[in-house]
Amino acid sequence: MQATAISVQNLGISYRKRLSLRRSEPHVVLSDVSFDLLKGETLGIIGRNGAGKSTLLRILAGILKPNKGKIAWQVQTVSLLSLNLGLDPNLSGVDNAVLSALLLGFNRKDAEQSLPEIIEFSELGEAAYEPVRTYSSGMNARLGFSIAIHLQPDVLLIDEILGVGDVEFQKKSSGALQQKINSDQTVVLVSHNAMQIEALCDRVVWVENGKAMAVGVTEKVLEQYEKCILG
Repeated sequence: MQATAISVQNLGISYRKRLSLRRSEPHVVLSDVSFDLLKGETLGIIGRNGAGKSTLLRILAGILKPNKGKIAWQVQTVSLLSLNLGLDPNLSGVDNAVLSALLLGFNRKDAEQSLPEIIEFSELGEAAYEPVRTYSSGMNARLGFSIAIHLQPDVLLIDEILGVGDVEFQKKSSGALQQKINSDQTVVLVSHNAMQIEALCDRVVWVENGKAMAVGVTEKVLEQYEKCILG
């Protein structure tokens, strides 16, 4: 029986949505989400736009604190790979890679030793030494993916990132992720691509209107989800 990496119970998060200078109203993002992420598995998270998928990943990463429910981590390091998060725009790609490694608990020597592989995989060349604010979204994504895939956190969270870049880089990043999966890396993957989820994930969590509608075997949950969105 697989050990649990992260346990989520009745998770909920909300905030005040400002309507005007004097008026605001509560906005619920997640209201009732429960599941266990098992060590060594790849867990997919699916749902329509605005369902709360990205917010859920930020809670799993420890970036956001839920308003209700419980979350328990049985791992030391969790890394979130997202287009809009995690890189300091004023630092170079190289400095961001070193900083990310230090934040994950690596010492500076090990962090610097990983740099040649990260730069080579990202295909940034000399741009790796330029500030990240000068990067395109594709360059940003390639750097983030390269850092995450080479630093080997206990849990890797991926938010809609595998479709970024040209066709060749998409193939390379998918292949690298597949190698991670085969090596028992624990992965949580958010994607709108049902074929990608079906190919890579052992189980799936379907989030709809802030709630976990289904948690289970990939094929069965995808079937339920597709029936819902197709009417």
